[in-house]
Amino acid sequence: MFKLIAGALSRKGVGKTMFGEFRKFIMRGNVMDLAVGFILGGAFGTIVKSLVDDVIMPPLGLLLGKTDFSNLFFVVKEGATPGPYATLKLAREAGATAIGYGVFFNAIVAFIIVGFAIFMMVRAMNKMEAKFEAQFAKEKPKPGEPTEKKCPFCLATIPYAATRCGHCTSQLEAAKA
Repeated sequence: MFKLIAGALSRKGVGKTMFGEFRKFIMRGNVMDLAVGFILGGAFGTIVKSLVDDVIMPPLGLLLGKTDFSNLFFVVKEGATPGPYATLKLAREAGATAIGYGVFFNAIVAFIIVGFAIFMMVRAMNKMEAKFEAQFAKEKPKPGEPTEKKCPFCLATIPYAATRCGHCTSQLEAAKA
């Protein structure tokens, strides 16, 4: 039994057994990138939740009449201890069935913040990519125009617009426009 497991996890077993295939799959770069992104996304979500619950919602609740959004709820069915309940936590501890729409509202605000942050990140990456592509874009030849030529000295194939051979470094005449 031990030899079977050891063989499955050894280098020789990679790709031949289910464990080998799993090891090969899990060690691929994009799986590891996804795992790192997932962990960072969880951490970012925790930060945004704290931002919403502890920084954004208290002043907003104060402006709206000293309302704590996390304690906005509606009791559907009273619990063992009859209401009214001061907080959502007390209602749930009493066994009441309560809809916590304030917590849901906080989650919506957090989602909007995370969505906006991701949008801004993707937007910035798209701008950088467009700038990079514009900087390094080569003019595409028109159909029928030559794209390559032979170096007259070493006979290597070089780009048509080259003025120096990349193989023998001979100086060449500029291509005629």
